[in-house]
Amino acid sequence: MNLLNSVLRWACYLCTVGQVVHTLSEGEPVVGVTSLAGEVYVLRDKERDQVEVYDAISYCLQRRLTVPNRRGCIEITSCSHNRCVYVANDDDCCVHGLGVEGTGTTWWCVNDKPSGLWVNAAHNLLVTCRHVRKIKEFSTHGKLLRELTLPDHRVINLWHAIQLTSGQFIACNGNADDAVHGVRKISDDGRQVLQSHGGQPGSATAQYNWPVRLAVDDNEFVFVTDLLNRRVTLLSPTLGYIRQVVASDDLKWYPRRLCLDIQRRRLYVADNEWKNGTYTAGRVVVFSV
Repeated sequence: MNLLNSVLRWACYLCTVGQVVHTLSEGEPVVGVTSLAGEVYVLRDKERDQVEVYDAISYCLQRRLTVPNRRGCIEITSCSHNRCVYVANDDDCCVHGLGVEGTGTTWWCVNDKPSGLWVNAAHNLLVTCRHVRKIKEFSTHGKLLRELTLPDHRVINLWHAIQLTSGQFIACNGNADDAVHGVRKISDDGRQVLQSHGGQPGSATAQYNWPVRLAVDDNEFVFVTDLLNRRVTLLSPTLGYIRQVVASDDLKWYPRRLCLDIQRRRLYVADNEWKNGTYTAGRVVVFSV
């Protein structure tokens, strides 16, 4: 039965193209999006009320949450087990934890600039630090549990890393003039690259141009946000190319972040305007996948 389900899921993905079902209102640039307990959390680049919380069915705004003290927020993720969201702050090299109602705020120092967040199966927080090619794992209380440095020195500007239930990691990298832009599966000890997709930057189906964010479903199919190619690519569990789930025609600007709601089969893509060297506006486009 498991094999049959896998075959059916594979066949479904071969014909899957994301369909736009809703677009949240435009506003300040969107620097992160996540989902939790029937709600969508949108992180914007502004001084206060940075987190907008929407109902995942009606898409009506429910409330706003403020990340304390300052700007510099660059990413958000959620933990259903602890009913909280985590927000990374690039300026202060730290992570804030917020309860779903904005209560119980905590924070801890990462000691390197964070670039991506992920909550693994153990409910621990993975913080990707792109400049030093490291993945740091923290407990829910902010204790550093381990620190991995990627083995391949060509893999610089590591934007995001996620962990599979097997313990292995999927990571994406590539920025500006980097020679390698791609996605890699890495062993659970961080020492070996097991599989890869990508290489020299470009726009062909086997290429990327700034792959900046990842998501994975419960069958380990991988969604990759390809920023400058303005698309989201779907890969198999072995990182084989399947198709484009989101194409440039589906977007108004550039896909900077994404989140997959596995239960509802919704893909939330942060679509941001880039003008005169900076992000000037943003919105979230909701796709059915």
